[in-house]
Amino acid sequence: MRAVTYQGRKHVDVKNVPDPKLVKADDLVIQVTSAAICGSDLHLIHGMIPNLQKGYILGHEAMGVVVAAGPDVERVRVGQRVIVPFNIACGTCIYCQNQLEGLCDNSNEHNETGAIYGYSDTFGGYDGGQAELLRVPYGNFGSFVVPESCERDDEELLFLSDILPTAYWGVRNAGVKKGDTVVVLGCGPVGLLAQRFSWMEGAARVIAVDRLDYRLAHAKRTNHVETIHFERQQHTGDMIKEMTRGGADVVIDCVGLDGKMNPIEVVESALKLQVGTLSAIVIASQCVRKGGVIQLIGVYGARYNAFPLGDLFARGVTLKMGQASVIHLLPELFRMIENETLRATDLITHRLPLSEAPHAYRVFDQKEEDCIKVVLKP
Repeated sequence: MRAVTYQGRKHVDVKNVPDPKLVKADDLVIQVTSAAICGSDLHLIHGMIPNLQKGYILGHEAMGVVVAAGPDVERVRVGQRVIVPFNIACGTCIYCQNQLEGLCDNSNEHNETGAIYGYSDTFGGYDGGQAELLRVPYGNFGSFVVPESCERDDEELLFLSDILPTAYWGVRNAGVKKGDTVVVLGCGPVGLLAQRFSWMEGAARVIAVDRLDYRLAHAKRTNHVETIHFERQQHTGDMIKEMTRGGADVVIDCVGLDGKMNPIEVVESALKLQVGTLSAIVIASQCVRKGGVIQLIGVYGARYNAFPLGDLFARGVTLKMGQASVIHLLPELFRMIENETLRATDLITHRLPLSEAPHAYRVFDQKEEDCIKVVLKP
């Protein structure tokens, strides 16, 4: 089969690789009909995630049609269309049984984290879904069957694999409620959806922060938020605190470690003393109110210098974070799509064949062609 593979820093290529096979009795193999590139895939190609070998198959946002099922698979059958959430989870451990599928105890023998498709040996060592075929472990639990009566096409459903439930989980985990002022850092796909869900949870004010004009324009046009270009003033956090008269109730960081580095962080990164930046967390710490909540959705890794712990402690700020657990959220979000109360196809700016994945990664990484979200069609 053909698959998108990591070939070194900032280098991906589509290669011929062996077809996946059923390994365990509850495995599925699906023919991938649609896959997407996620912002966290960029962390991989920038060398920010350890234990990623050349030739590794990338991608954790995929859906398709079941072409093979192991003998222990009971709730899915060959020929059904399925969405594959990025959490690889057993469904039986104490974490999976308590809606913490992102922390599954059994899917990742390499680390205490849960497992993720196409995200290095650190996150389980499973092949990714930017490919013609994908092996799906724990097929009874780790796949969402699209009802035969559903007439929605792939583009309306694909984002249930990651960005829709991740943004929803983040907003719900942050405790956004009626009347809140919410600041969302980052206007990439997850940030745009977090803004949308904040309104749905009853927020009275939503402020979006980014440095790319086209993403800020999309946020303002589609989500009707206030927007701030953080490079156009020196003290973004303090400015937001002033304009909100004491700070936001909730700040949601959808940026993570790939935000804009300051000069010191550039040196620390080159010396491998720190991976990525704390710029979003610093802004969050400055603009959250006393007793407020900071929710980290953006991916972080390793250790960080100059973390503003003392400031958060002194002001009684609650810091929430973690790999989103999304499998239990899919039925609820699917119903929203079916009821037409939720739609995310406006995020798609690029629809490309799998063979053009190198170009897709380049424009997504370099923020060219006003790229927000890429869908690949194997």
